[in-house]
Amino acid sequence: MDERFEKQLHFLIEVDQMKNVLRQTLLADGSRRENDAEHSWHFALTAMLLYEYAQDSRVDLSRVIKMALIHDLIEIYAGDTFAFDIQGNQDKEARERVAADRLFALLPPDQGQEIRSLWEEFDAMETPDSQYAAAIDRLQPFVNNSVTGGHTWKKNKITAAQVYQRMDMVRISAPRLWPFVEETIHREIEAGSILP
Repeated sequence: MDERFEKQLHFLIEVDQMKNVLRQTLLADGSRRENDAEHSWHFALTAMLLYEYAQDSRVDLSRVIKMALIHDLIEIYAGDTFAFDIQGNQDKEARERVAADRLFALLPPDQGQEIRSLWEEFDAMETPDSQYAAAIDRLQPFVNNSVTGGHTWKKNKITAAQVYQRMDMVRISAPRLWPFVEETIHREIEAGSILP
């Protein structure tokens, strides 16, 4: 095979490691922690099914799905950083940039640049596509936490203020879903899963 295909194949084999990167969030049935690959698939599917709730009509669903599929690839080298981990988030950006340099260089240059650009756009959360993607990226584990008795929130003693801050992109990019977020937070506070 030619060099381009060899690079693509090598990349695809390398990113298979994503299936081994465990997140804090449990599967909806509570049986185990989800991995990055499962999260990315669920994020992509959620983005597709809830697309009608995107606030901005310019949101390009195909780009959002691409972001969903690639947004956590760098975690195979950088590891998953829990959203509410203050210390871990201090050097997250630096760790992820090093991982991106290493990972995306495995691809043919045009594809490496395309994927890196999508990853950087997602991370910046400045475009309608990336804002909708960020909202859904936050909504997916939020739902899983809500159906597992607030497992991750309770385990890490997460406050309502922290959850509101994390979920604010839903208010911005998919405001029709915000009442669901607020109702869920209130219910989880009452259940003792989220600290007031």
